Amino acid sequence: MNKTLVAIWMALLLAGCTATGGGSGQGAQQAVSAQPAENEQQQRAKVHTELGSLYMLDGRSAIALEEARIALSADPNYAPAYNLLGLTHMVLNETRLAEENFQKALRLAPGDPEISNNYGWFLCQSGREQLSISHFMAAAQNPLYTTPTKPYTNAGICSLRLKQDKAAEDYLLTALRLSPTNTQALFWLADIAYRKGRHAEARQWTTDIEKMMEPTAEVIWLALRIERKLGNREAEARYATQLRRRFAGSPEQRLLAQGQYD
Repeated sequence: MNKTLVAIWMALLLAGCTATGGGSGQGAQQAVSAQPAENEQQQRAKVHTELGSLYMLDGRSAIALEEARIALSADPNYAPAYNLLGLTHMVLNETRLAEENFQKALRLAPGDPEISNNYGWFLCQSGREQLSISHFMAAAQNPLYTTPTKPYTNAGICSLRLKQDKAAEDYLLTALRLSPTNTQALFWLADIAYRKGRHAEARQWTTDIEKMMEPTAEVIWLALRIERKLGNREAEARYATQLRRRFAGSPEQRLLAQGQYD
């Protein structure tokens, strides 16, 4: 997966990674009254974990790690902080540390769907795609999880790595039913349709993406190749112009210059 898609994935992944473990509603209010000191520690841990996630999104991994450690000094059992450590070490390619922290997070919060989803993605990235699917499904099938579209999308991407196109398509279609604006699912569905020779269907998926967001180099390159297969030279030329003008020097623009369409 290229750097742009990784960045999109990280933004989606981190959007909910600190939302768990804090508690809400009447039960949480009662806990505040019963255990004020513990809740104060949890609140401090939550604030620093959320701050660390923002640094993570900004590419400042060292500060993200420090914020996670401050969070754990406030509450050593705060699972989302270990989750953040896992994500940060994963981005830094520190596989052993990433695994240790994800596993600590899961031991502390075994039913947490966000952590299961993130650990599944780590497994997928570290060559254990088949094992990752079970973690994605555990997250997706948790009735309390508010964004099941994410693990279904991830399961689809990891199935593609296993060259299981049918399973990938099923997962991605489920992700799209759950969230019709899931542009990542749309992209990979378009990619599958293109490779399977279903070019009109692939065009519809990329057209839907363009209605929802400013297309990336990856989307433009895929759309260009789809139009080429469909014989629409005018549309192909239009996408080629966009790629040269907006993404000069990108891998996709270089492939275009070399005429490497497939």
